Amino acid sequence: MAGLAPDGGLYLPSEWPQLSRDEIAGFAGQPYQNVAFAVMRPFVGDDLPDDDLRALIDKAYSRFNHAAIAPLKQLSHDQWLLELFHGPTLAFKDFALQFLGHLFEYLLARSGTDLTIIGATSGDTGSAAIDALAGREHVDIFMLHPHDRVSPVQRRQMTTVQAPNVYNLAIDGTFDDAQALVKQGFADQQMRGRLTLSAVNSINWTRVMAQIVYYFYAAAQLGAPNRSVSFSVPTGNFGDIFAGYCAYKMGLPIDVLVIATNRNDILHRAIQAGDYSAQGVEPTSSPSMDIQVASNFERLLCDCSGGDGRLIGQMMAEFNDTKSLRIPADLLEKIRPLFRSARVDEEATAEKIRTMLDHTGELVDPHTAVGLAAADSHQSHAPMITLATAHPGKFRSAVERACGIRPSLPNHLAGLFDREERFDRLPNSFDALRSYVFEKKAA
Repeated sequence: MAGLAPDGGLYLPSEWPQLSRDEIAGFAGQPYQNVAFAVMRPFVGDDLPDDDLRALIDKAYSRFNHAAIAPLKQLSHDQWLLELFHGPTLAFKDFALQFLGHLFEYLLARSGTDLTIIGATSGDTGSAAIDALAGREHVDIFMLHPHDRVSPVQRRQMTTVQAPNVYNLAIDGTFDDAQALVKQGFADQQMRGRLTLSAVNSINWTRVMAQIVYYFYAAAQLGAPNRSVSFSVPTGNFGDIFAGYCAYKMGLPIDVLVIATNRNDILHRAIQAGDYSAQGVEPTSSPSMDIQVASNFERLLCDCSGGDGRLIGQMMAEFNDTKSLRIPADLLEKIRPLFRSARVDEEATAEKIRTMLDHTGELVDPHTAVGLAAADSHQSHAPMITLATAHPGKFRSAVERACGIRPSLPNHLAGLFDREERFDRLPNSFDALRSYVFEKKAA
């Protein structure tokens, strides 16, 4: 419920639950909801009765518009595409946030607590969180997005929601600036003293936990655990690919995890050279990855350090002060056997959209194209599954520029551009954010 720890750190499990080979093999042919229950149950412990957890999972995936929830498509003899965009807001964030929305409602009804959610989005988290929480009792959500740095569809999926508990804020800055304001809010004594705060970004452990599921679900379809698999993951904040690492730690045989970045390549530089240093954020056709501070990366560093929270705290403090960090050689040695990385520029992204359409008939969005191009550069001995993280209709102009076809939106989003928008613009100032939140909460 807290999302972010009071000292600014991130929560991690004290130990990784293990799924047996028989359990993993048994996922083959199972409905997605059954796999979700089996994977998440060990983390939930005694906090929820099994029947209640099953009910929350069933509710979470009831609004997905594909019977398989996460269909796996074959592209070639050893290349596969895991479609994660069949949820209500057409992005992989729906897998965790639909579950989290129902979980919040369940826990708040049990406790009688009112919750204030403050989040930052590079595009998809905001719309998925708002869809999951709009109109729910006991919850107010303040969602920050970088002004003019998300796609028109992404923005309108947030700003056309008229629910009284939803507040959209366009921040004069980048996603990293918005994320920094959120973290300041959780550390601020005034806000913590007056409000019960929670987070919906992937800094919230529940987000990562729910995303572990589709790694097991997809791998079992291709023969796991008797056969290893690899994944290529378009990533900016490192949450989605960290979920793959969690699956690996839980016993899923993964050969390679490919970190796919656009030209905002802090994660690529970190893996290749140990250089975790933030540079200026450059706008791209894959805006959800236009990030230079990958919040979940410290979770990987912490786990690879043996859970040395003091060391990681010192490293993150150094990074916050200087925006630069050299990853110690012993940590890199533990990271590199599993992880690969690739930087994909705008030209290669557009080319991959074109070639995918020509060779397979599949129309993909720019983020997925980055993942596919990165997969090409790191073949493994195992089947390669690229995560298709968003529907191409969310990035219509970029797709049209690349291949000449303007993708349409599904029927449930028809008329999106005819709906009235509602948002407020704020400077990149924590004082301005705090004043805004207190004013709206007092209204």
